[in-house]
Amino acid sequence: MAKTTLDYIEITPGQAPIGSIIWLHGLGADGRDFANIVPELNLAKELAVRYIFPHAPIIPVTINAGYLMRAWYDITGIDLQSREDVEGIQRSQEAIHELIEYEKQQGVPTDRIILAGFSQGGAVALHTALRYPEKLAGVLALSTYLPLRHSLATEASVANKNVPVFMAHGEQDNIVPLAYAQMAQQFLEQNAHQVEFHTYPMAHGVCTEEIVDIALWMRKVLA
Repeated sequence: MAKTTLDYIEITPGQAPIGSIIWLHGLGADGRDFANIVPELNLAKELAVRYIFPHAPIIPVTINAGYLMRAWYDITGIDLQSREDVEGIQRSQEAIHELIEYEKQQGVPTDRIILAGFSQGGAVALHTALRYPEKLAGVLALSTYLPLRHSLATEASVANKNVPVFMAHGEQDNIVPLAYAQMAQQFLEQNAHQVEFHTYPMAHGVCTEEIVDIALWMRKVLA
């Protein structure tokens, strides 16, 4: 394991990887939360991919009465008007940069790296990918929203202006309302970003149909 700020679970292919996927879990979970999705994606053997599932740091979360839990940043309220934890988001962004750098050192170029995440992890993946200074393969944002969107105009990376974005959301999501994802989609498209947007008849989670669509998108951006 590399010496990075974050500990992580690493799943490697049986051959030299042609790409990497750094996948961030949601609030209160850990890197194990999505590790089991690897066989379900059923990517072709010739599409040898290394998966990195980092564990978020343990911090007090305001919305949960200050309870210590794994989180990528603090959450102060349930609506988009609540104060955002700018410093916390930026710390997570820097930690993801370290993981990308590690993949580069292992011989995987940035344009073969996908940043992925669910819920709070998806928010960090979106935030980081759109600002990363080198071209990435894509960003996968599941059941999430776009944080710090008002600073994106001045912080957006030219290299990732056209990075493929896959967003997916449950139509009955009562944790991160579908409207939040739709607002993110609209904002990104208004700023000329490419967004492939899917909805599914589910709550705050992941379904089989969604996994099939994710796998198809991954094959396309890593082909």
